[in-house]
Amino acid sequence: MSDVNKVVLAYSGGLDTSVIVRWLQDTYNCEVVTFTADIGQGEEVEPARAKAEAMGIKEIYIDDLREEFVRDFVFPMFRANTVYEGEYLLGTSIARPLIAKRLIEIANETNADAISHGATGKGNDQVRFELGAYALKPGIQVIAPWREWDLSSRESLMAYCAERDIPVDFAAQSKKSPYSMDANLLHISYEGDILEDPWAEPEDDMWRWSVSPEAAPDQATYIELEYKCGDIVAIDGEPMSPATVLEYLNKVGGANGIGRDDIVENRYVGMKSRGCYETPGGTIMLRGHRAMESLTLDREVTHLKDELMPRYAQMIYNGYWWSPERKMMQAMIDESQKVVNGVVRLKLYKGNVSVAGRKSEDSLFDESIATFEDDAGAYDQADAEGFIKLNALRLRIAAGKGRIQS
Repeated sequence: MSDVNKVVLAYSGGLDTSVIVRWLQDTYNCEVVTFTADIGQGEEVEPARAKAEAMGIKEIYIDDLREEFVRDFVFPMFRANTVYEGEYLLGTSIARPLIAKRLIEIANETNADAISHGATGKGNDQVRFELGAYALKPGIQVIAPWREWDLSSRESLMAYCAERDIPVDFAAQSKKSPYSMDANLLHISYEGDILEDPWAEPEDDMWRWSVSPEAAPDQATYIELEYKCGDIVAIDGEPMSPATVLEYLNKVGGANGIGRDDIVENRYVGMKSRGCYETPGGTIMLRGHRAMESLTLDREVTHLKDELMPRYAQMIYNGYWWSPERKMMQAMIDESQKVVNGVVRLKLYKGNVSVAGRKSEDSLFDESIATFEDDAGAYDQADAEGFIKLNALRLRIAAGKGRIQS
């Protein structure tokens, strides 16, 4: 412990990380640098500065990372149509490599010996933060208080604060949501309390970003997404930055009851976990992107991407964003996106997103070939006979040897 002189802490200003500040000072006798990231969590981050100052922190970083988050992390992930275990759009997972990156950058800027985080020893985030940190700075020390201290409950944390005069709004803590929540521009998640029973239905007043599908408008909402190289660059003809795109889609999606999900997932550490997620903008983005690809991508490229996607999703979920295999796969995905250009029209209605139209200068759809009307010789139907017989050859040979499938 004596060789740790300065630590960069991922700091929210809440109860847990406020305790961690003092615990680091007491346990390691070190200087603490706080880092608070604005990645669109919807809460004011500037109050973290006053809280850190009240605890004697001299070096305080509060960074607006919203554009970088969507441009360099969310958009690349959605180019792959990434979904973990068929349901989860990886809202928490994709934020962790950015936070790890910034922690290491600040550690380098301040000559810190270590970084620290408030992730528990049961979850995935400890893995994501630390794998990212070690990939970006192999010699960095990582301090994970939840794996070291004997504080095991909110009550024990609040008692720790009271004993050491740590400035925490205890009134606000007593009114805190019963759920463990994580939010950023891509999603908000809910875990704990009644959700620990997989049979229990979430309470409707738990959801914060979306109305229920039953309460959504009776009139459908239409939007047009313009794509360039697989990324949305404009909505309804209006150019938008990456973060603005996601902010807008969250708003219109939530208003139409889109993006709620209730999942039991397999954590990397081995346990199953039940969580609820709101990802309105991401749900719209996924539907629109697949529609754009359906028009512009070659069949085998599409199928290859679909085969590799679960592996790509697992890499992000498990914390391997900075791994060489993820970077290699990203290069392949990005190469495929050069032709994913055009406009998709979507219909949003009571929790559903359906495709109402798509067009592209890079479209591979040939109406003269696909038509059910007279194709003027564009497609010779007689060619299909030889195609079928050649593809049936191995089946016919096997059947001739008595290998007939029942």
